Amino acid sequence: MVVTGGRSFEDSGRLSQLLDALRQVSSGYRHIRIDGEPSPEMIDDAVTAGKQDGIDMVVAIGGGSVIDAGKAVSAMLFQEHPVERYIEGRPDFLSHDGRKAPFFAVPTTSGTGSEATNNAVISRVGPDGFKRSLRHPAFVPDVAVVDPELVCTAPGSLTAASGMDAFTQLLEAYVSPFATPFTDMLADQGIRYFGRSFLSACSNGRTDTAVRADVAYAAYLSGIVLCNAGLGIVHGFASSVGGAFDIPHGVLCATLLAEATRENIRQLRLSRSGSRALSKYAAVGRVLAKRPDVSDVDACDMLVETLEYWQQELDMPLLGHYGIGREHIEHFALVTRSKSNPVELQPESLRNILLARL
Repeated sequence: MVVTGGRSFEDSGRLSQLLDALRQVSSGYRHIRIDGEPSPEMIDDAVTAGKQDGIDMVVAIGGGSVIDAGKAVSAMLFQEHPVERYIEGRPDFLSHDGRKAPFFAVPTTSGTGSEATNNAVISRVGPDGFKRSLRHPAFVPDVAVVDPELVCTAPGSLTAASGMDAFTQLLEAYVSPFATPFTDMLADQGIRYFGRSFLSACSNGRTDTAVRADVAYAAYLSGIVLCNAGLGIVHGFASSVGGAFDIPHGVLCATLLAEATRENIRQLRLSRSGSRALSKYAAVGRVLAKRPDVSDVDACDMLVETLEYWQQELDMPLLGHYGIGREHIEHFALVTRSKSNPVELQPESLRNILLARL
């Protein structure tokens, strides 16, 4: 089964080349397109078709949603129940046994790092919506092909949103209480590669493979570190807000990261045990601002300023653009959680983050 997204891979001519090559070696295939973030129904339909065709391998070529969809189909081809039974936090949850079809991931955006993760995010948007993971250690792709040439056709807006998702993952894993020397090393490297090329990738460097390679590598590392250290409050909002409103995941990360980082730093400064995370925030601030000589206090402030600059430079929309209003804030402040955030945030802090981006 070949899983792709909208039309960009097809319009590039590469899809027809791939399908021609499969025909030449007498490989039967089914091609399916994924439009938007995968829902349980979308996965179940693809799995039913795959079983009918005797599919025994899945290749996903596209953005994070496409790779998540392909990963979920691969994981469900040998299961009897609908995918929703295996999604974390859903009613009548069943543990997955890890059986799957071989899975190849080929990202055409640099964002989620799904080519390196053991989970697939499945969502249903609406009042009772959710955005949760189908997860098992066996779900890490068997092969990941990260080719910067495949990312060069991504438009600036998509590059910006997906890139901010990758950076959010790097930053949140870096300051997570579950971080280790292993994840710190990879997150630090990812942040450095990202910082030197991200804005260029969104503008005049879009077709430069060296620029694209930097961001693609950072995104790949973000997938590794999130699996091993967890994610923070921005991704907590991605679950609660993203399940209720149809807002692209990368956009949600991009519009909330500066305010969430500001609030985390403020609360860490009030905490007796916040020095380690503050030192890490400061280290990132120095890297992005290229100011190795400044104090921790100034470096933390510079980090927030840099994130605000990116937010403004990339014209990230406010939450209100997607129908989120003041009447929704209290609910999200009460239900949003993140055990991997560097400091426990009370509902008042969560309200402040959301209200600042209405």
